[in-house]
Amino acid sequence: MADFSFRRALQPLIHVLVWGLFGLTFLLFHPLTGRVVMPPQFWVKQGVMLAVWVAAFYLTAGVSVPRLLFRGHTGWFVGALVATAALLLLANYGLEKQLHLRELMDRAFHAATQPVGAGPQLLRGPGGPRGPRSAFRFDATGTGTLITLLVLGIATSITVVQRWQNEAQGRERLEQQRVLSELASLKAQINPHFFFNTLNNIYALTLLDGEQARTAIHRLSRMMRYVLYDTAAGPTLLSQEVAFIQDYITLMQLRLTDRVSVEFAPPAPLHDVPLAPMLLLPFVENAFKHGAAASHTSRIVVALRQPTPQTLALEVRNTLLPTPTTDLAGSNGIGLANTRRRLELLYPGRYNLRVTERTPANEYLVELALTVE
Repeated sequence: MADFSFRRALQPLIHVLVWGLFGLTFLLFHPLTGRVVMPPQFWVKQGVMLAVWVAAFYLTAGVSVPRLLFRGHTGWFVGALVATAALLLLANYGLEKQLHLRELMDRAFHAATQPVGAGPQLLRGPGGPRGPRSAFRFDATGTGTLITLLVLGIATSITVVQRWQNEAQGRERLEQQRVLSELASLKAQINPHFFFNTLNNIYALTLLDGEQARTAIHRLSRMMRYVLYDTAAGPTLLSQEVAFIQDYITLMQLRLTDRVSVEFAPPAPLHDVPLAPMLLLPFVENAFKHGAAASHTSRIVVALRQPTPQTLALEVRNTLLPTPTTDLAGSNGIGLANTRRRLELLYPGRYNLRVTERTPANEYLVELALTVE
């Protein structure tokens, strides 16, 4: 906000500096000023025309372009430009007429170029000899036309570019708001889904071992604290995510039998990098949901590596069971679906997710390669 206010306060100064440079370049340094002592009327006319050109610039930028061109009235806009240019040239001609500037300039030019005792000097041009009057008239008309076209063209171009930039910034802000809202919605869907499954696991555990159930509740409360508070501000650290997954696996192992083998390999060494919270958990949760059963021997492997400090490689595999497993929470696939969407929103072009539904070892394999910054 402070930067925006500073830029707004700086804009008037920029306009003043630009118009000052414009006046010095195009108005004060007239092609004849190096050879002729200009009469005072010349500088009066230049100053008045500078004010007229400034007014024409802001009239075009503030009225003609927004109210005609931006509203689709292209024909009216072209007509307004032509009319403005004609008025500027008429104003330039009228000032010269009222101030008798051409006669004064002819006298000044004649005095500067006429040697003592010599006759009138003619300027040699492409079409033959031309006198001082025609030289000044050609120069004044050409310079006035050129400056008029430049003023109107620059006013139109700057206004169009500013409009395009404002629209692009507005679209970017809307896209950011949409992404943030969608991410918040996706995260809100993932968290209840996870806790709903976990609470049902603890419910089943209370029927078997009360002490382990109390331990599980304590671990779950630590995990809830992490989700509700530690991840509320945005990205978390990889080490915190690894600890969260370890807690989840430990919690899930409390209700598993010896027929289910669980292996977890965290990065070694671990380089702490920022990561979207709870981004990896749905893959692990899915492996437990579909790869663990009390009546079948199965294996779950979770391996997380860091080939480089900014690159993560997750591999999750679980045994394919002959019949789908069921629990009190049910399964609607919302975790994995939302995780794919979060990857698209948070890491576009920086992730590679590959799912193999059946490997030669009769396993379901998920491989994720992710580049973080």
